Amino acid sequence: MKLILTAIVAFLFTLSASAQQLDIASLDRLFDSLAVHNQSMASVLLTHKGKRVYERAIGYAVVDSAHSVKATPDTRYRIGSITKTFTATMIMQLVEENKLTLDTRLDKYFPTIPNAGQVTIEMMLRHRSGIYNFTDEDAYWKSNTQPRTRAEMLAIFEKHAPAFTPDAQSTYSNTNYVLLGYMIEDITRKSYERNLQERILSRVGLKNTRFGGKIESAKGEAYSYSFGKRWEKDKESDLSQPAAAGAIVSTPRDVTAFMEALFEHKLVSQKSLGEMTRIVDVFGIGLMPIPFDEKKGFGHTGGIDGFRSLTAYFPGDSLAATVFSNGADYSLNDMLIAMLRTHYKLPVTIPDFKAMQLSLEELERYVGEYVSQQIPVRMTISHSNNRLYGKPGDQPAFRLMPVKKDVFKYDAADLTMEFRPDAKELTITQDGQALLFTK
Repeated sequence: MKLILTAIVAFLFTLSASAQQLDIASLDRLFDSLAVHNQSMASVLLTHKGKRVYERAIGYAVVDSAHSVKATPDTRYRIGSITKTFTATMIMQLVEENKLTLDTRLDKYFPTIPNAGQVTIEMMLRHRSGIYNFTDEDAYWKSNTQPRTRAEMLAIFEKHAPAFTPDAQSTYSNTNYVLLGYMIEDITRKSYERNLQERILSRVGLKNTRFGGKIESAKGEAYSYSFGKRWEKDKESDLSQPAAAGAIVSTPRDVTAFMEALFEHKLVSQKSLGEMTRIVDVFGIGLMPIPFDEKKGFGHTGGIDGFRSLTAYFPGDSLAATVFSNGADYSLNDMLIAMLRTHYKLPVTIPDFKAMQLSLEELERYVGEYVSQQIPVRMTISHSNNRLYGKPGDQPAFRLMPVKKDVFKYDAADLTMEFRPDAKELTITQDGQALLFTK
């Protein structure tokens, strides 16, 4: 169970015909409300057939008592696992160049990884390899701000037993994509960064995207934050660890342009894109299904430190939407849905954030440490500033949003918590799996 790792985004709504014009004013009111109530700092973009329909930035790239910097559409954010879509695209380019195949075995490059002789490139791309996800380890969250060499990362990967038999199921693993990035470097004898520049950035004309490195606020890059009594800076992961699984920095404009180019066959062939969008269980190749009613979309989510990201493309309508945040309590899903509803001329709901606040007495009923017989993770529930938080093991705390009495959600991980305070129990549901915890 991932508990807080990024999950697939999916949402269903019934579309109805409407003669009204696009309700941009409601979108503006929504983002105004998010900013006023400190629910999010974000940058969003919606395009149709390559033309901008809606673009907005709220909050700050840098929060500092001496000199804060407001976010703009040009602000650069760490995009986390959307990096995987770039990595998968470059792997498919190498397949087209006959430099490897989807059936190539991992042991050709990294024979010391457990089950390397049974794991194919395609299994890794589709998260079906069974290779242990290194970010599930508590040790990762204690050391993720420190730089690691490739040799150190491989040593971490080699020591873990497989999570399951190769190709038996689909389970998200960042390790797959870190290894795929190393393969790109070995096959081309060039760095991942240079491959990214030559194979994607220069071909599409993306000038606000880069790979790795420390945050450079002087160059328009955002820090990430969480909200307590005020916006407080989050820690900064060293990108040598997530690497090809999550180390790209970009803007909504650049990522949207990348998605448009990908689906217009400017980066890979129609055949390759067909493989990328073919879903096995829940994953494609570097892409996830993102439906909106009968509209079929594809994209990816991302999360690193306090950054959250989401991009989606609907090929049937040539519609693209991207949402980046460097401080979010409000669901990125809901921001994306609001933009899609606007495009399809459906009403946009603006939440009453004051009504969602709980009293201290209500919050105290949930507080405590919970353990499960089904999974070796201790879940700590706490509250601060009338907000409820969950913290699994040594992983970062995340805010739980109230849904109804005793039920909370954390949308970034598609996670639901249902409390039974009188019984001192809670049930955590994620990926269709329900786990019982007791206090």
